[in-house]
Amino acid sequence: MERYAVAIVVGIAAGFLDRLIMLRSDYRFYPTYPHGYLTHLALGFIAAGLGAVAIPAIAKPDYVAVTFLALAAQQFREIRSMERETLSKLEEGKLIPRGPDYIEGIARVFEARNYLVILTAMASSAVAYWWRWEYAVIAALLCIVFSTKLMGGSYIGEIAQVEKGEIIFDGSILKVNDVIIMNVGLTETRKKIMREGMGIIIKPHDDNARLTLDAPGQRMAIIHDVVSILGSKVDVSETELRPLARKQVDKGYLALFLVANEPDLEYFMEIVKRVPVIESTRGTALKSFFGRKAAD
Repeated sequence: MERYAVAIVVGIAAGFLDRLIMLRSDYRFYPTYPHGYLTHLALGFIAAGLGAVAIPAIAKPDYVAVTFLALAAQQFREIRSMERETLSKLEEGKLIPRGPDYIEGIARVFEARNYLVILTAMASSAVAYWWRWEYAVIAALLCIVFSTKLMGGSYIGEIAQVEKGEIIFDGSILKVNDVIIMNVGLTETRKKIMREGMGIIIKPHDDNARLTLDAPGQRMAIIHDVVSILGSKVDVSETELRPLARKQVDKGYLALFLVANEPDLEYFMEIVKRVPVIESTRGTALKSFFGRKAAD
């Protein structure tokens, strides 16, 4: 009986610790409120418990208990719907929205993290049951490292080069280098943009990166992350100061324009490099047969 208890306790502790480490919050990550932390930690504890009891139940044997894993999978799929609905409602009140692709990516991540918790708890519980709890601690640490690496993802700075851009006006047409951004009609607004505006150029490394940057969802994610840190002087129904990302249609790179509350160009570029690549916008053309042929 002690053997079962040790395996379950070690599994729950490892799984819950894994969820606690993966539950991080900054300007990109949700949740950002105490009730959000509590909800996800509670679900993480449940996931850890389900994973921890699976191995002792099979060894007993009590195969009926394993069916709870199938029920858990169904419940954790509901987490994606819950996060999607919550963030979509919050979008209605934002001047600079995340966009549906960003929201869907966040929802998928929170579902997947609970599955990682189950796997961590199962692995730790199995090692504690069949060997020693000291070895289970090592297994838990390895699983936690694997979880954090798996959930890390890639960033814009890994797929593209971010450079300083020059803001210029061609008559009333606002440009960043040679990329047309928009038409600015008011003279005072043009003067304000020249004084306070910032522009950068995002050059993709290859065709996969170009396709990623082409996606409107990825552009919305870039703008949202930048505004979350530097702020924006855009107001309701004010379009001439709205941050925008436009493509140089012939060469495929992006130009990004912003009038920020905190006009720091170097920090602006660094934030863009740290924007996550949205899973649903990730370009994979070069991995296909015809994409490889075209590249050759």
